[in-house]
Amino acid sequence: MIYVDADACPVKPEILKVAERHHIEVTFVANSGLRPSRDPMVKNIIVSGAFDAADDWIAERAKAGDIVVTADVPLASRCVAAGAQVTGPTGRVFDETNIGMASAMRDLGAHLRETGESKGYNAAFSPRDRSSFLSTLDRLCRRAKAIEAETHDSP
Repeated sequence: MIYVDADACPVKPEILKVAERHHIEVTFVANSGLRPSRDPMVKNIIVSGAFDAADDWIAERAKAGDIVVTADVPLASRCVAAGAQVTGPTGRVFDETNIGMASAMRDLGAHLRETGESKGYNAAFSPRDRSSFLSTLDRLCRRAKAIEAETHDSP
């Protein structure tokens, strides 16, 4: 399963393309409307407008073998702890080796913005980011399928 933190996700079409190639279900989770899909492998979940409702929904379900696509570091941390594979829309992988540093850098950035030391501008999403994401998601899908195969082969 691929869970997508979908409210501001810039790579939805890419996720669908890779998931279709690997025959993996996709669940888009958002606080607001999503474009419906006729594909039975695609589900849209609209959660309440409550703060972190989409994050909570995903974190409660993500498990080993699943893939989560999010730019939200706290959600990424929760999903990594649950054993899921996590990537951001730029192709950055979050795992147990780097999630602590990603969390610390997020907190530092928030502090610098609060104190006025930083304007907090994010770099524009680029074609290179899109390409990196496609490569990363394809690799994670292959790994997820291998994990699923191992699980089914175990007694």
